[in-house]
Amino acid sequence: MESKNIRNIALLGHGNSGKTSLAESMLFVTGAVDRLGKVTDGNTVCDYDAEEIKRQITIASSLAPVSFGGGKVNVLDCPGYFDFVGEVLCALRAVEAGVILCSAKDGISVGAERSWKYLKAANLPTAFVISKCDEEHGDYFAVVDALRAKYGSIVAPVTIPTSDGKGVIDLVHNVCYMTNGAKSTKGAIPAADAGHVEDLRMELMETAAGATEELMEKFFETMELEEADMVAGIRAGMKDRSVVPVFASSAMQNIGTEAFLQGVMDYVPAPVEMDGIDASAPTQGFVFKTVSDQFGKYSFVKVMKGSITSDMSLRNVRASSTDKLGRLYSICGKKTTEVKDACCGDIVAVGKMDWKTGDTVCDPKNEAELPAIEMPEPCYSMAIAPKTKGQDDKVAGGLARLNEEDISFTLVNNAETHQMVISGQGDIQVDVLCAKLKSRFGVDTELSQARVAYREKIKGKVEAHGRHKKQSGGSGQFGDVWIRFEPQDEQDDMIFAEEVFGGSVPKNFFPSVEKGLRNAVQKGVLAGYPLVGLKATLYDGSYHPVDSNDMAFQTAARLAYQDGIPKAKPTILEPIGLLQVTIPDANLGDIMSDISSKRRGTVLGMNAEDGMQTVEAEVPMAEMGSYTIDLRSMTQGRGSFSCKFIRYEEAPGNVQQKVIEEAKALAEQE
Repeated sequence: MESKNIRNIALLGHGNSGKTSLAESMLFVTGAVDRLGKVTDGNTVCDYDAEEIKRQITIASSLAPVSFGGGKVNVLDCPGYFDFVGEVLCALRAVEAGVILCSAKDGISVGAERSWKYLKAANLPTAFVISKCDEEHGDYFAVVDALRAKYGSIVAPVTIPTSDGKGVIDLVHNVCYMTNGAKSTKGAIPAADAGHVEDLRMELMETAAGATEELMEKFFETMELEEADMVAGIRAGMKDRSVVPVFASSAMQNIGTEAFLQGVMDYVPAPVEMDGIDASAPTQGFVFKTVSDQFGKYSFVKVMKGSITSDMSLRNVRASSTDKLGRLYSICGKKTTEVKDACCGDIVAVGKMDWKTGDTVCDPKNEAELPAIEMPEPCYSMAIAPKTKGQDDKVAGGLARLNEEDISFTLVNNAETHQMVISGQGDIQVDVLCAKLKSRFGVDTELSQARVAYREKIKGKVEAHGRHKKQSGGSGQFGDVWIRFEPQDEQDDMIFAEEVFGGSVPKNFFPSVEKGLRNAVQKGVLAGYPLVGLKATLYDGSYHPVDSNDMAFQTAARLAYQDGIPKAKPTILEPIGLLQVTIPDANLGDIMSDISSKRRGTVLGMNAEDGMQTVEAEVPMAEMGSYTIDLRSMTQGRGSFSCKFIRYEEAPGNVQQKVIEEAKALAEQE
């Protein structure tokens, strides 16, 4: 296969908009599969994972190569649920165009809006498919009008449904595809649609002519464009995002599928037409996806430069290792077919490599790294623990393996709260990861709220005495100290000072006193959280020439701490985060009221841009646990946010009481 005959597209859009069904129809119409699978039956090529079949949603992007008209279309079927946005962002690094699906009944969904933003940010050519045109109350033209109202006149229908709903009309090639089962027959435009088609063709000619000056001149001379000119104009316009073609589809009936495939070959740029792809340069590939499951480990590589053959060695820039390639595969869903090579612009899977998603692999003599995949900050965190004690390593090991596939989540072992915390894009993603831990690694887990890392601090000044005396035959233990405790705002770490006169505590025991105190401040006296902003001054004490030693003075210091800190007005500090939340104008009131009344937050300001508002606020981190889910429901999924820790602040009395009670309950459990 030559690079010029390859097309790489990602199917995007809201969950349940018909992406997987369209991919299935493309495979069926081209003879790659002999029966049309259905998502509801759990037998589609692209949704093959047990979790996808059970939930009837796409969780990971999957690859379906389709042969059509002497070319090859690599179709990446991407998840529609926002929890799996990481899969979408990885897929966009491997394609030359994104195809957004909108259902004829539901119109422009939130998922479609988000997909448009991702494609705009990636500067990728874009097309729309209006799916489920055969469904009751489906209205192809109403959705086209809505798209034009939102994105402008660059939105151009290239195929439309016939008025009887049995086929589609290709406005560019002026032909009708009537579909029966897997087969489409091309024929003349039905008389009932002829007038409408003529008007739409004229519109489309104008759109195509606007793509280049040469075509514009040609169009003004004759007020008409040849078929080949229309193709060239739409192709040029799609490449620079000045034309966004729209296709009609009823995938479950295979209506419009062949016309869509023809459109992909006609209008989507070939890889070699895009920047960064060069068939004559030394080999370079980008690992955009990793699959590590019961079928083996595969690294999916987009060939950016040169070609890849099974007998070559490639340099992994990140790992600084040169790896001899083994077997190469073409993968369709979960079915693997061994191949010997892959040309520039194609996608190939390499077996059994220790590569990670986002790695650049290249000719060892021409080392150059491609930019990493930028993932959104994880915004939903839960503590994860095994149901059976002692299986923590199994959980951590399993999640490390799953992280090879999905780089959008993080796992942190929080030594302070003694919890393993998993952070991702939402509750469905975390739930799926737990299900995979059970099915693949045999470990049952449970989720709980991640504990907030509070701090303690004193507000008063106090002088305290610590005396440790122990006699047990032979040499005993003796340490005696007087320490002044007071608050300080210079640093979180304790400041240790001494004002001892006349050697009442010998200098060689000062470090022992300091060490005893540093160990003690790890646990505050109210709820056991670290004590910060403390100044401790050793100013007096006494010693025994025989019985005094390092341990005795450490213990005396700890006793002084336990005696003095409860009297020094201890208080609990809570972490405050800077929240930036972007929402549609219409949701502004709800969001502001939620921040101030439900989350104890303070709004600092706001900015308006493109019909969206970005609100900046300071919010206690303890109130942000469910914000991902709450924001989604308040904005129907249109809102997004980031929240970063900025400082600690004294918590209100009722919050302090709650924290103390929770700490007490936890201590009793342990």
